[in-house]
Amino acid sequence: MAPQLGLLDQEDYRIGNGDLDDKDWKIESTTTTTTTTAQTGAIYGKYVKPLLPWSDLPAPKLRRTAYLDGLRGFAAFIVYWHHQNLWAHDTYELGKVLENSFGYQGKYYFACMHGFRTFFTGGHIAVSVFFIISGYVLSAKPLTLIQAGDTVKLGDNIASALFRRWLRLFLPLIATTFLWMTSWHLFGIWSPAVKAERTWWDELWKWYYEFKNFSFVFRTGGDPWLSYNFHLWSIPVEMKGSIAIYTALLALSRSGKNQRLLSWVALIIYFMWIADGWYGAMFIAGMLLSDLDLLAISGDLPSIITRFEPYKDIIYPVLFTIGIYLSGVPSHSLDVKDLAASPGWGPFMAWFKPQAVFDYKWFYLFWAAIFITVSIPRISALKAFFETRFCQYLGKISFALYLCHGPILWTLGDRLYAAAGFVKETHIQHIPNWVNKLPLSHAGPLGLEPAFLLPNLVILPVTFYIADLATRYIDEPSVRIAQWIYNKSLGRPPQLKV
Repeated sequence: MAPQLGLLDQEDYRIGNGDLDDKDWKIESTTTTTTTTAQTGAIYGKYVKPLLPWSDLPAPKLRRTAYLDGLRGFAAFIVYWHHQNLWAHDTYELGKVLENSFGYQGKYYFACMHGFRTFFTGGHIAVSVFFIISGYVLSAKPLTLIQAGDTVKLGDNIASALFRRWLRLFLPLIATTFLWMTSWHLFGIWSPAVKAERTWWDELWKWYYEFKNFSFVFRTGGDPWLSYNFHLWSIPVEMKGSIAIYTALLALSRSGKNQRLLSWVALIIYFMWIADGWYGAMFIAGMLLSDLDLLAISGDLPSIITRFEPYKDIIYPVLFTIGIYLSGVPSHSLDVKDLAASPGWGPFMAWFKPQAVFDYKWFYLFWAAIFITVSIPRISALKAFFETRFCQYLGKISFALYLCHGPILWTLGDRLYAAAGFVKETHIQHIPNWVNKLPLSHAGPLGLEPAFLLPNLVILPVTFYIADLATRYIDEPSVRIAQWIYNKSLGRPPQLKV
């Protein structure tokens, strides 16, 4: 059975087209349907259903890896929520508290409690999961061809994928940052998150200058952030990880099964314990999981793994629990001494950090992302959740959501938070008319205050709507453009001379 790629990596990744028929929502039953139930269903179908952006998705026959699409989408939502929390609560220097452990400086907030903080400030584990999933789905088709011994099709597959990868990642980034930058000068909607130039032409030159450096993934210096959307730092990292995947696949395409698996492990060790290449370790780990899953489908797993099969009902819930715990690693500091002093971590956990890793959080997030990703398809309730229509819809718009949520936060979100009472010095300077326009209560648990939640009743739907538009009119066309350019680049196949 050939695996399907994830939504972000397919050539045509629409889940479905057109509206649903009523039969797609009905559940067959042997009981008689009452008039009230029928009326309720009619009201839902006519008035409620059109308002739900994921309601146009048919109930598809889910692919083997559909849960990965849902996981990617939910992770993108976690990134959104992480940035909303830090942006709003930085007003009272609570951003530092949110990114530290439960009990930091004697402060005990529910949002920082072990396990729960992932759902408030889990952006870092979400990015780690992105990289694990990318390694998994990018290698799925090539590994299928390697295991089948079809090296000719493997070469064609990797040539096409590598050619299109930069375009696939950076064309949507170009479009969204260009529109975002142009909107400042066109509509006069400024954001304190960026420093605008005096004219649009000056802005255009600055945008070009920054992008050309940012998009060169082999640069050895300069600022790693793109000031027009600094949340997108992970895009060049995604490109470097993709190159590592395709290079490793080609290099080991003729190796035996055991030699290939041992090579993946050796690369992980190299990237994490010898060189500071934590993102490379995540990509290769995703590829290792993909290789093992394909071998499991064909019944060719190494015996060292199959011997644990009788204990899987215990192993995977434990791994998932450990993964959630590790996903809450304190992320505010780069000094491992601060981790050793953090309640719930201490010197014992800090001792495991490899010498090569500069930013210690990525080592713990590496293990957290692996444990979470490998456990979800083996725990039926979790797998079913990520296969729901809502999560599948999030998966569909995940890349656009990642690209667009920052600009919406820095314009609409910033003004609504200022109006609700989260006031910063920049608000007083740049948008004084919005300051405390509609002050709301700051009572309640951190991250769940009315002054924070109520603005998101506006910010979240707008973000989803813009992400949906960006998916339809920027992201999906970018996939087709990349494929079209690749097709145009192809020459005639060489003719063999007799």
